[in-house]
Amino acid sequence: MQLAFEQWTKGRQVPTLGTNAGAEKLPFQTWRHFKEAFAPELVARAVSESSLDVRKCIDPFGGSGTTALACQFLGVEPVTMEVNPYLADLIEAKLAAYDGAMLTRDLGQIIRAVRDECRHHDLSWLPPTFVAPGVDERWIFEEAVAQRIESYRLAISELATPLHQMFFRAILGGFLVDVSNVLISGKGRRYRQNWQSRRQLPETVDQQFLVRTQRALYEIARYSTRPMTRYTLIRGDCRETISRSPTVDLAVFSPPYPNSFDYTDVYNVELWMVGYLHDSASNRILRQSTLSSHVQVQREFGPRPSGSQTLDSVSTQLHGVQKALWNRRIPNMVDGYFADMTTVIKALESCLSPGGEAWAVVGDSLYANVHIPVAKILSELAPTCGFETVRIEAFRSMRSSAQQGGRAELAESLVVFRKIQ
Repeated sequence: MQLAFEQWTKGRQVPTLGTNAGAEKLPFQTWRHFKEAFAPELVARAVSESSLDVRKCIDPFGGSGTTALACQFLGVEPVTMEVNPYLADLIEAKLAAYDGAMLTRDLGQIIRAVRDECRHHDLSWLPPTFVAPGVDERWIFEEAVAQRIESYRLAISELATPLHQMFFRAILGGFLVDVSNVLISGKGRRYRQNWQSRRQLPETVDQQFLVRTQRALYEIARYSTRPMTRYTLIRGDCRETISRSPTVDLAVFSPPYPNSFDYTDVYNVELWMVGYLHDSASNRILRQSTLSSHVQVQREFGPRPSGSQTLDSVSTQLHGVQKALWNRRIPNMVDGYFADMTTVIKALESCLSPGGEAWAVVGDSLYANVHIPVAKILSELAPTCGFETVRIEAFRSMRSSAQQGGRAELAESLVVFRKIQ
């Protein structure tokens, strides 16, 4: 099993297990650029250090599928949840088994359909900022580029095999930002420098789609015999879906950090352009289905859980400086974040085998000079959820965002919990 994993990772050296930054990109990781909270090597370490024989491993925050894919190469059956429909498709596209010849046939069908497309598509259902002329002389996609993307989307929807639709949607979504006028990072969306004079062309969409599909087809064929081919992917809000998980022996995950950033914003372009969102209502429903880690949408936040003196102190301080915060709902959001995390950890306790461990990569936050030590708070809440804290390891530091008030270094930590038997 370890041999298959090492063939996939090519025995690379990662500067830190807390990120793929600075390390060689692995097969499947280039399908869509993703800032992973941890490297696949962390999953391998968790499996090898477990006191249990790990047969199944859960990740309630699937993301780009790092845990699930690593598990397949380690011979472990993955169970994963993802609320974002584009990311759920991306995960399943990586985990599934394919008939390469049939995929290649469908690639030909898509290319022919796009080549023969003569219609001018109605794109009025997209947000007005998406397509030229946009709003206030700014737009994300040139009209011709958006038309070509829509041709691919419609051609993919005509495929007979749902799994193949999923695969090609994942590929299409993976390069949309590259053919747009914007750059997207954890700090949000901004326009490229000199974007008005460097207009994107529809031919670039054709090139990207073909090259990326060919590379993905090679990777699928090259790694078709990984030790584990089974998987369970549950789509939806993990606060509600973990209860549907089978019994597992290990959990490895990284929840959203309570940094007031709505992670659905990172994938807003893909969610709209590939057809997962259709109107503002569907956008709002998705945002409300995410963890209480942001204040970008009106919602009810759960009450602060009991059991952590550190959280009690932090919450009191935040409510005390509420008027100085850039958003007055931040204190309630932080309370709600830990209420949600308590819900998730309790649900994990219910599906973990006795003695099973949960490895969580978490990040601190800072508001109005009030530091929120997430790892410490979760370790204090652990006994109320049926866990003991085995250890906390510092992973790396990250700069706080401008919204959080500066350039202070905030810790990202690995917390290892063990289910109390």
